[in-house]
Amino acid sequence: MYTICNIIETELPMNHVPRSAVVSASVASETELAAQAKAESLRALRAVHRAMGELRRGRPVLLLADRPLVIVPAETAQPESLADLLAVATSKPLLLLGAGRAAVLQGQPAPPDETPVAFTLPDDLLSARVLREVADPTASDGVTPAGAPVLGSAELPQAARGALALLKIARLLPAAVIAEADIASGGAADRMELLRVTEAEALTHASRAASMLSRIAEANVPLEDASDARVVAFRAPDGGVEHLAIVIGKPDLCEAPLVRVHSECFTGDLLGSLRCDCGPQLRAAIRRMAEEGAGVVLYLAQEGRGIGLVNKLRAYALQDRGLDTLDANRALGWAADERNFLAAAIMLDALDVHRIRLLTNNPDKVAALVECGIDVAGREPHALPANGVNDAYLATKAKRFGHFL
Repeated sequence: MYTICNIIETELPMNHVPRSAVVSASVASETELAAQAKAESLRALRAVHRAMGELRRGRPVLLLADRPLVIVPAETAQPESLADLLAVATSKPLLLLGAGRAAVLQGQPAPPDETPVAFTLPDDLLSARVLREVADPTASDGVTPAGAPVLGSAELPQAARGALALLKIARLLPAAVIAEADIASGGAADRMELLRVTEAEALTHASRAASMLSRIAEANVPLEDASDARVVAFRAPDGGVEHLAIVIGKPDLCEAPLVRVHSECFTGDLLGSLRCDCGPQLRAAIRRMAEEGAGVVLYLAQEGRGIGLVNKLRAYALQDRGLDTLDANRALGWAADERNFLAAAIMLDALDVHRIRLLTNNPDKVAALVECGIDVAGREPHALPANGVNDAYLATKAKRFGHFL
């Protein structure tokens, strides 16, 4: 079938082609390529979203790479899923852990980077119960460093980062049994109908989902401290989490309105927890924007610096045993901060707000938004006094995260 470009190239000399036809062909081609790229991005989002559901149910997932892996999360492993893994494995199973968790089990200080660690897995450790004990230091019978099994180091598989990324997307503990897999047509993986996702899809999921956010609903929501407020909901087309913008007044008409990038905090924002300063920060931001007459609070679905509410509660349990916020996250296998602020930039662009004054004590937020193309005219301090319970938490934010407090 001929395209417009084919016809131009084969049937008419270029100097006889109307300029409008050439322009139309170019526009049509670019439109078609853009549509194809969008369809591919949507397919990738949905594949990862389905993989997330399978992993949370304990089902094995195939990660396609030069050397494909089969993955079973340690947190949700069941005898049946481990048997399925062995049925498609072409290598001995390995235990894959986040860098911080591996360091804890080995009685070593946490390494400076987040490169995952692989261990050989003796047959007597390939059990759902033992895997959960190894992965979760807060479990009632969880493994402590003193009681950790002796694990031999193994070569890290090429797709290990992608495997760990999938677990984090699913908000599961970053620990899994992995093995190289046979993905031949008609083989065991096909018979079990194991879901497949590529390593690239896993590694780019967060940025892809953020870049495809769109406005899906909005309504006026008068607030106690800001009567002229509305809430705008954003969602990626994979049907995942929603991010919210609390818009006060008409910030799009301001030269550089106040903006607060606020990660959701169920315990602090809703319950009034004294362990953090999130709730007071949220309410103080809304009050200040109302006083100025305009502003935006971007309420991002990134609980616990991106590790999710369940894992934040686990981190709290470790903090009660003496760890600070940063060390608790890393002891669970997560990075100190797993957030991605591209979503904030996409939301601001959709709200037609491009130059802002950022209400934050966190220099990383300023740098992240600038990197994403937002013109940050200035940083506005947003420090609140300690309450007698969160003193150590605030001290950790200042000393170890570099916040200006």
